[in-house]
Amino acid sequence: RRWAAREPARGVRESTGAHPDRCEYGERMSTEQVETFLTLGSLLVLVALVVLALAAPLEWSGGVAPLSWIADRIYGVELWAAFALAAIAMAGSLYFSEVADYIPCTLCWYQRIAMYPLVFLFGIAAVRRDRGMALYGLVLSAVGAVIALYHLQLTWFPAQASFCKQGALCEVQWFKIWGFSTIPYLALVAFAGIGALCLLSLWSGRRDTAEADED
Repeated sequence: RRWAAREPARGVRESTGAHPDRCEYGERMSTEQVETFLTLGSLLVLVALVVLALAAPLEWSGGVAPLSWIADRIYGVELWAAFALAAIAMAGSLYFSEVADYIPCTLCWYQRIAMYPLVFLFGIAAVRRDRGMALYGLVLSAVGAVIALYHLQLTWFPAQASFCKQGALCEVQWFKIWGFSTIPYLALVAFAGIGALCLLSLWSGRRDTAEADED
């Protein structure tokens, strides 16, 4: 298979310097540090998603309003947060393919098509303070999340039939940090986090419109 010769054991690199052991070790540690950093960041995003998921029913029950409190705390920042999350996801994917030499599969490219425009979309939206653009970001992040979820379960059950062509590497796990963190997992968390920020931004915009109409 085309990729078999290039697929390294995790963190192993060809030596290019006079001290091959030092070069390979340093490069391996650098890649592992990036993987660990992104995994830690994904855990923070997951905690935030759980908090939002718990706050939403309380808000809609008509009692306390934790979601409104959260929205007020991040008012004016949520678009910048979505921009940062998309930019980190884009930088991570480019690092894995261009530096770590992890070959992007077909589904990886589909997720990139959904993720990369979000960097420019939210960059413009944050500068212009245009919450309306969060709707477009929500659609793109939802599409990307569906693809990432499909990709993730494909790595869990690689024997199944898939949309990927033979040899497309869709089932390959280039790394697995702490037994769960893989590339499609990181992509799914990023898309989910961006989608949640889009929903918060749109909801804040509707609240502002409603309050303005009441005044």
